[in-house]
Amino acid sequence: MAQRILSLAAEEGPERLQEALQSLPEGELGDMVTRQALKGRETAALLRGIFKGSPCSQRSGVLRRLQVYKHCIPLVESGDLHLGKVSEIIGLLMLEARQLPGHALAELANLFVDVIKGGSLTNGKSLELFSTVLTALASSKENLAYGKGELNGEEFKKQLINTLCSSKWDPQCVIHLANMFRDIPLSGEELQFVVEKVLRMFSKLDLQEIPPLVYQLLLLSAKGSKKTVLEGIISFFNQLDKRQKEEQRVPQSVDLEVATMPLDQLRHVEGTVILHIVSVINLDQELGEELIRHLKTEQQKDAGRALCPFSVALLLSVAVKHRLQEQIFDFLKTSITRSCKDLQFLQASKFLQDLFPQQYDITAVILEVVKNSAFGWDHVTQGLVDLGFSLMESYEPKKPFGGKAADNSYGLSKMPAQQACRLGASILLETFKVHEPIRSDILEQVLNRVLTKAASPVSHFIDLLSNIVVSAPLVLQTSSSKVTETFDNLSFLPIDTVQGLLRAVQPLLKVSMSVRDSLILVLQKAIFSRQLDARKAAVAGFLLLLRNFKVLGSLSSSQCSQAIGATQVQADVHACYNSAANEAFCLEILGSLRRCLSQQADVRLMLYEGFYDVLRRNSQLASSIMETLLSQIKQYYLPQPDLLPPLKLEGCIMAQGDQIFLQEPLAHLLCCIQHCLAWYKSTVRLCRGAEDDEEEEEEGVGFEQNFEEMLESVTRRMIKSELEDFELDKSADFSLSSGVGVKNNIYAIQVMGICEVLIEYNFNVGNFSKNKFEDVLGLFTCYNKLSEILKEKAGKNKSALSSKTARSFLSMGFVSTLLTALFRDNAQSHEESLAVLRSSTEFLRYAVSIALQKVQQLEETGQTDGPDGQNPEKIFQNLCKITQVLLWRYTSIPTVVEESGKKKGKSISLLCLEGLLRIFNTVQQLYSARIPQFLQALDITDGDAEETDINVTEKAAFQIRQFQRSLVNQLSSAEDDFNAKETQSLITVLSTLSKLLDPASQQFLQFLTWTVKVCKENALEDISCCKGLLSLLFSVHVLYKSPVGLLRELAQDIHACLGDIDQDVEVEGRCHFAIVNAKTAAPTVCLLVLGQVDKVLEEVDWLIKKLTSLGSDTSEDSTQASNQTQALEKGVILQLGTLLTVYHELVQTALPAGSCVDTLLRSLSKTYAILTSLIKHYIQACRSSSNTIPGRLEKLVKLSGSHLTPQCYSFITYVQNIHSESLSFVEEKKKKKKEDEAAAVSTVMAKVLRETKPIPNLIFAIEQYEKFLIHLSKKSKVNLMQYMKLSTSRDFRINASVLDSALQERNSLEAENEPHNDQSSTAEQTDENQEPKKKRQRKK
Repeated sequence: MAQRILSLAAEEGPERLQEALQSLPEGELGDMVTRQALKGRETAALLRGIFKGSPCSQRSGVLRRLQVYKHCIPLVESGDLHLGKVSEIIGLLMLEARQLPGHALAELANLFVDVIKGGSLTNGKSLELFSTVLTALASSKENLAYGKGELNGEEFKKQLINTLCSSKWDPQCVIHLANMFRDIPLSGEELQFVVEKVLRMFSKLDLQEIPPLVYQLLLLSAKGSKKTVLEGIISFFNQLDKRQKEEQRVPQSVDLEVATMPLDQLRHVEGTVILHIVSVINLDQELGEELIRHLKTEQQKDAGRALCPFSVALLLSVAVKHRLQEQIFDFLKTSITRSCKDLQFLQASKFLQDLFPQQYDITAVILEVVKNSAFGWDHVTQGLVDLGFSLMESYEPKKPFGGKAADNSYGLSKMPAQQACRLGASILLETFKVHEPIRSDILEQVLNRVLTKAASPVSHFIDLLSNIVVSAPLVLQTSSSKVTETFDNLSFLPIDTVQGLLRAVQPLLKVSMSVRDSLILVLQKAIFSRQLDARKAAVAGFLLLLRNFKVLGSLSSSQCSQAIGATQVQADVHACYNSAANEAFCLEILGSLRRCLSQQADVRLMLYEGFYDVLRRNSQLASSIMETLLSQIKQYYLPQPDLLPPLKLEGCIMAQGDQIFLQEPLAHLLCCIQHCLAWYKSTVRLCRGAEDDEEEEEEGVGFEQNFEEMLESVTRRMIKSELEDFELDKSADFSLSSGVGVKNNIYAIQVMGICEVLIEYNFNVGNFSKNKFEDVLGLFTCYNKLSEILKEKAGKNKSALSSKTARSFLSMGFVSTLLTALFRDNAQSHEESLAVLRSSTEFLRYAVSIALQKVQQLEETGQTDGPDGQNPEKIFQNLCKITQVLLWRYTSIPTVVEESGKKKGKSISLLCLEGLLRIFNTVQQLYSARIPQFLQALDITDGDAEETDINVTEKAAFQIRQFQRSLVNQLSSAEDDFNAKETQSLITVLSTLSKLLDPASQQFLQFLTWTVKVCKENALEDISCCKGLLSLLFSVHVLYKSPVGLLRELAQDIHACLGDIDQDVEVEGRCHFAIVNAKTAAPTVCLLVLGQVDKVLEEVDWLIKKLTSLGSDTSEDSTQASNQTQALEKGVILQLGTLLTVYHELVQTALPAGSCVDTLLRSLSKTYAILTSLIKHYIQACRSSSNTIPGRLEKLVKLSGSHLTPQCYSFITYVQNIHSESLSFVEEKKKKKKEDEAAAVSTVMAKVLRETKPIPNLIFAIEQYEKFLIHLSKKSKVNLMQYMKLSTSRDFRINASVLDSALQERNSLEAENEPHNDQSSTAEQTDENQEPKKKRQRKK
């Protein structure tokens, strides 16, 4: 039969063909097509023949065509046919579909919908036909039956799509359907239906099928609904990530069905999806812009949802496209700083923490992206690197600094910027560890920045470089050419940068000989450079090499082991070089360094400070270094035993024209000798005791003996020397303006330094012998005389330079030993010798003040002078020892006891307290991770406790109690014994230690209760102590709960203390806090209260912004959002309500003109602005939903109308009155005294103008508030204005006398015409602008 149809189709006329087709039985036509298709023979020709014989003009032809279509669709989907055959059939059917009439198309379309609902689509090929059918249907003009009514083609198509999107889809055909919708013309509404349906299907699909579906969706988004598509994709992967995290937290999930995909599979799918999105954005720029727009708006509502690991990775991948890079980085940077600021804001307030228990931290999210990028996300890495460098450059340290202190300086405003900079470094370091291909690029960029940014601080880049090298030193070998290139520029870099850079790349020198050799060449050139900085750089480099290239046989110094552990470089130099070569190399460097001993003082200084470290790490070089030092000191040492002074000071200075400057830092040289000798004696000889190397021992003993004799002789003669022997006495000139004065200053500092070095030497070798300690005291006498003269001269000259105390030469280790001996050594055998030193109060004070100086230096620069000054571990140990002694000395001997016998200068107890304050600050800055060990060291009672169970809060509370006792003693002491300086320091110490308490602990609550009690019971009149105590109270109180109640009590006290603006009103004498008294109430307490009120206002303002963003959030979890909104609204209104009562007290207080009035007026303006923004929020809420306003808000508005606005206007009148009084007072003076009156009047006028400037702003703020209240009243149908009285003050003056006469004229007229309300308001107007006395009578 098929053959017959084919042959008939070939004829010209269709008549015979039509007859043949009509004669076919009903099912035969379909079977015939199937047979032809399965045999693979001329199926298309057969179908063409059938269509030729079934014209659409005849009803039978249409039915036959429909029969063919209905049969072909299941046939195509059956999977029995070859794909080529399927495409051929579908192609033909698509061509013919456009000729079908509307009702046939509708029937076909319904058939397709049923097929899709039934889930019988297998390969989705027939959907190409469906798209053609729907398109043809949309353009059909005839009305089609739908249900009981009729629809046109376009509406019919819409209904079909609606039905389709509402029905269940087989997950297998989702991708085919999404692809199909691309070919159908869709309206915006239809597209939204389709997109939402496809997004809902995501969760039903297998993970591997998501990327192709996402791609289809993105292509579909070219028609519109871009935001919905992006939002859906991002939230889907965000949910998956969250679920994955939950599973990792709870490893064995009880419900096995819930257990999702393996982590690596999820990450690879995410990576593919990101690639798809990026590739589509490359074609469609609008999609990229929509992504940024969407995330920006989403971030305002919920940052956690907007910037999740997936969306950040997506943004970074898109950022590689240059056009969007700036926009994306700006958005990410502002998000990072905002997140840091918000976190900081939350941490500072318990009130906010209760409202926001979950805190979003973007830094953790970005670092998670770095971790995720290890799963083959190469497209994200470039974006990560660029973001890291962008953050480090945007938020780098701003000002030059010394040492590490700049990294740790903590100011509130700086914190977010510092955190952002640190985040940048963390991103780069982690990316470096994870991605090998990009390592050399990161390293190169870091080195480039170290070189090119030499003028600005580069410590953050050097720290990053150091961490990079530590994480993978062998990687640097591949980039060694870049490192050697950097070395060529060493001589042009600042010395701090050079030292940091060399320390950072030092592990590389151990593995790469070529790099080491190129460094040596550069350094040898630099030693002969004209620039002083270049020579200093050379010295720094050579000292580093000497420290790190051990000559075989050197002792391994455990106390200073180099920071290259087993995880780093395993290669040792000796594997490549034998010990002889290494020794030759080190001696060659020493030879180069000897030449530096004839250069400027700065270069020599570096050498003297560096030799000790070299010795300690490379003990085989001891004899060479000691010989060098011996030959150097011999140039200045006078060996004759009776010659005074023992050293040639004139050889240490050099004159150039009129200028005189130091050539040889003799004290530093002696200091270096003293430390090297002490180390040599304690270490090398002990280790050589077992060896038989007599020759070397003799040589060692030779220089050792020389040094000892020399130091003994110098000590003896220094004690005998008078100041005149050094040409220094009281009559000498010490001014820095003359050459002689400069010379004398240099001499004095050298002599004092030599005395200090000898004090340390004699104490250490003395082994508690009485004679040696007498020598120490003799040396101190010489030091002290000079020190007193210098102080005296500095006091006369008032020169900033000379008033600075010279830096002490004592090492920190010695200071801790000395203090322990002086104050804590109870050994019987030492008693007699120590009594010598203890008898001199001056010496005790000196020892404590040097400890103070060392701690100050540590706080400012992160290191100290002298040996071990850059070893954090040693410094920490010494700090603990010093703190123990100072704490014991301060708590066991009160200042009062000591001061009775005091002559001049600060008491030792007070110095101890200052030292403790600095130490507590420094430890929190530099050693925050080791605070438990620090507190453990202070607690002498349980020194054996395990380090693991140290409770910081308990230990800190124990220390706090000691200082609380001291403060209570101070406050309860007689007026004559009260020491304001000590009280202030005690309050600061308590404030510093309170930061260590956990705010949730019982100890914290006890401390708060105690602070409140002290403020309530002590009528402190000292301004600075009052300020310190109240600041402490506020800082502790905000971490426990909101301080508004406390502020209200303080405001009531201020009101009671200063009286009312209406003199006839007596204020109740409610005294809560004795600290508020006549001396402190204004301006001290008043300004502190207003400062704290401002902080509360900032919090409220921040909350209202959060409220507004939550209000615009229309996501699914709206119930949760509405609960949070209600909690926030309640918090805001309660805070504002209590603040209004605070202002209610303050605006009725007779504050003195000046800062208090000015601050209060500004603060009131801010309050009204915040009230206005709250009202705006409710106006918005009323617009978006038919919510009624809460009763709480109504109460707040009522309170503002009754307790604040009227009082504000009275206060404005009061302020104007006190200013007019001051002006009239000046006028009177002017009449009496003619000269200078112009200047006096203009000064007072300027002051009055300045202080009345906030008044118009306040009135404007009040009126804005009332304006929006009217708006809200209309929206909510609640009359809020019934609580507000009409205002009468304006930012212009009303002439009262003119107004009175005008009012009298109209009085009768108004009485007749105006209703009662207006009369009362007029009466108010007249009352408000009359003289104060009349107003007071009214108030009674």
